[in-house]
Amino acid sequence: MEQLSFFAEAGQSKGLPEELLEYRPGFVNQAQSDLLLHRFITHMPWKQTVQQMYDKEVITPRLTAWFGDFGTDYSATGKVSDPNPWTPELLMIKHLVEPLAGVKFNSVLLNYYRDGNDSVAWHSDRESVLGKHPVIASVSFGQVRSFDIRNKYNHSEKYSVRLEHGSFLLMKAGLQENWEHRIAKSIKSMKARINLTFRVVI
Repeated sequence: MEQLSFFAEAGQSKGLPEELLEYRPGFVNQAQSDLLLHRFITHMPWKQTVQQMYDKEVITPRLTAWFGDFGTDYSATGKVSDPNPWTPELLMIKHLVEPLAGVKFNSVLLNYYRDGNDSVAWHSDRESVLGKHPVIASVSFGQVRSFDIRNKYNHSEKYSVRLEHGSFLLMKAGLQENWEHRIAKSIKSMKARINLTFRVVI
């Protein structure tokens, strides 16, 4: 069974490595965040994928949808497929995050966490299609969930960011190489959460 979050539910960890992470609450205002959350839940072509974990296949404990420029083929399952075309809402958010990231993104992966049972295990976004030093911009809507990070080589070095409704998180170059991140399962009652991670697929 996947480990539950070991971080405090209230507040952010002290001493977040600013050279690797930038967090901004209230990036999208409350009213617009509410509208976008409902729109994404009800209008996206959500899928539940199957991933190979060691010697067995497991169902991913969340729903996903992939959007981007034509030809930016990418899949966490290793199966290449063309992305869905950009929607006006996704393009609007893309244009908001690009100046902060200093990057022109060509794709976005959406994750739908339906309740506290949905999660993503410890991992790094090190797929070859993302390049050697990927920069990823993340925008969250809905239920507050803890984004945990830990040093790959020293698990006692760890931090947590509570990703709030309408918040922005920038994962800078260097994070994926030496750190892992996750959204842990929760025993507490959780409502829906949508997360957008903007990427550059080479």
